[in-house]
Amino acid sequence: MPRTREELLSLGVVDPALAAELVKHPIRNPQPSDPYYGRNDYSAHREHRATKLRELHHLRYLPGPIPDQVVEEDHKIPPEITVRIYRPSHVAAPAAVAQSRPLIVMYHEGGWAMGDLTDEEVNCRLFCRDLGAVCVNVDYRLAPEFPFPTWINDSWDALQWAAKNATSLGADPSAGFIIGGGSAGGNIAAVLAHVARDEGLSPPLTGQYLCVPAITCFRRPELLPERYRDEYLSHPGVTRSGDQATDPVLNDLEKAEEGMRALLKVDTESPLFVPFLFGERSPGATGTCRRRTCRSAGLTPCATKRILREEADVRTRLDLYPGLGHYFWTNFPRLDASRRFVEDTIQGVKWLLEQQKKT
Repeated sequence: MPRTREELLSLGVVDPALAAELVKHPIRNPQPSDPYYGRNDYSAHREHRATKLRELHHLRYLPGPIPDQVVEEDHKIPPEITVRIYRPSHVAAPAAVAQSRPLIVMYHEGGWAMGDLTDEEVNCRLFCRDLGAVCVNVDYRLAPEFPFPTWINDSWDALQWAAKNATSLGADPSAGFIIGGGSAGGNIAAVLAHVARDEGLSPPLTGQYLCVPAITCFRRPELLPERYRDEYLSHPGVTRSGDQATDPVLNDLEKAEEGMRALLKVDTESPLFVPFLFGERSPGATGTCRRRTCRSAGLTPCATKRILREEADVRTRLDLYPGLGHYFWTNFPRLDASRRFVEDTIQGVKWLLEQQKKT
């Protein structure tokens, strides 16, 4: 059953640990020593995001590569896509030992216009080390240089490449074939689950890992089926910025929506951008679509889980983190919750793989 509006909004009350962290370690603003200081173009915003995160890398769950356990190798695939492959280090001859090694393809966050392979490298290393998976980390091309639908086409090309080359990569998709990502990457994973179904991807996907995914993508509330509207609290027209604490990473969603539409040049009526428009059934999902401090980018995670499980008959797991901001685990890695998040993610993907064994 849906939760009440009051219960759902209470999930957006700022966690005291996050509030304290914001006081002790506020989000870094551009500094005079930064080469982009004083600029307000999009390239400067992209550089600043990358700088902020890079300066926190030493605090991540895995600060860097673990070459004694995971081997990493870059490939170029047409048209201009870089993918990074992660294999357990003892896999010397991948094709000979592919049996029982699942294949996981990951897509990074960044609003379809920022981000790179570093955003999903911790997950890929851990999935490889702890779950024995072969991982493919996709560096799709970004807006505004490459507007919609470039990123989804690149991501689909990379997914087909991974499926076709699974054996040579050292993977066995029959042991599990998962796509995943966070925020924009979660959107891409949700879209491609449907594209893969409709296009008959072979071997077929067995699950999705969706982390704070953009599912409805600023779609106006009146355009959603009536039965979902009471739980559609993320749209700026429903829950105004002044009604809740502003997310420290996303800031003002009302302003962000306008800017994102102009930057991305998206078709908001296309299911290739709004996966909610596909409808019908999608492959199994682990719903690690965490509630943000302010609002999530679609229906509440609770509603999303209900739709997947009860209406689409998809086995679903949801991990919820009340009162913590968007991508808190990378932006605030000192929090105990950030470490717990990473460990929960590993367990969530392990759960996904176990579902494959039950089919």
